Amino acid sequence: MRWKWFFIVPAAILGMLLFAFLGGELVVHLWNWLLPPLFGWRQITFWQAIGILALCRILFGHHGWRGPGRSNFRRRIRERCGRMTPEERERFRRGIREGWGFGPSAGESKQQ
Repeated sequence: MRWKWFFIVPAAILGMLLFAFLGGELVVHLWNWLLPPLFGWRQITFWQAIGILALCRILFGHHGWRGPGRSNFRRRIRERCGRMTPEERERFRRGIREGWGFGPSAGESKQQ
């Protein structure tokens, strides 16, 4: 078991460094190719590109976590709908449709 970790840990570190290097190079080349000619912004260095990647990860990344309700939302709705009677389920669907501004479904008459 220890021999397995002896090879996995260095490979993981090397993979992360390679990913950071390739990501930084990609950002440098894309930035320097697109933004100076389009907007007149100055070119950036590799380390500035790494900083931009880190900033984007902080601002837009989910850091490996999921929100408390997001990951289980579909499962919880499926469980709740499974416990409902057909009448309750239809009333729920109608309420959702009306709440989001959708008209009646194709199966419903417009006279209701």
